[in-house]
Amino acid sequence: MKQADLSFAGRLATRLATWFAPSYKDRSILSNMNMLGYISPDAVVNVHPDDLNFEGNVFVGDRCVFHQNNNPEKNGVSGGLIKLGKRVQLYSDIIIEIGCGGEVVIGEDTHIQPRCQLMAYVGNLEIGRRVEIAPNCSFYTYNHGVEADTPVREQPCYTKGGIRISDDVWLGVGVIVLDGVQIGKGAVIGAGSVVTTSIPEGAIAFGNPARVLKFRVSRDGQETAVK
Repeated sequence: MKQADLSFAGRLATRLATWFAPSYKDRSILSNMNMLGYISPDAVVNVHPDDLNFEGNVFVGDRCVFHQNNNPEKNGVSGGLIKLGKRVQLYSDIIIEIGCGGEVVIGEDTHIQPRCQLMAYVGNLEIGRRVEIAPNCSFYTYNHGVEADTPVREQPCYTKGGIRISDDVWLGVGVIVLDGVQIGKGAVIGAGSVVTTSIPEGAIAFGNPARVLKFRVSRDGQETAVK
């Protein structure tokens, strides 16, 4: 693992290390054996090296995809940026896609479970520290124009301001977060919710569209936002 990186030789070294390692999440121990971390040899990295920033000891599981769309036809801007903080863990089959200048920034110690999709076009997706994201969650930082005289696929993308998820948030299975949303520190979003408007700090929200049901309580029974 000391020789592992994104070069051809580095990917080969990673594959050799993988042969002797446990499977699935238990393989995350390999991320502590290299300053960069562990990137599965089955992961697909289609991003310019200058636009990919791993701060260290990240874990990227099997069949994860990093894709940079460099076709600027719609908005005149290509590329974007992906930045993973220290000890970020991405489990199997996660797709992170950027284009039209959009960025994905994930804070340290955040865990994202399998089959999530993170799409950052035009707007940015910012995920804070220690965020827990359950399987099958989706994030979209853009919208298409819907004028009647032009097919939707030919209309430019636009953003309401991207998505910002603060520290210590927990998202349940199958949550969808749409453009223009901010989720406050320590909020909890129930499984299957569609988040179309911002959620305050310490709130518990659920539904389609997601609505605040109550706020988290301290051990003495008092409702409180997370400090």
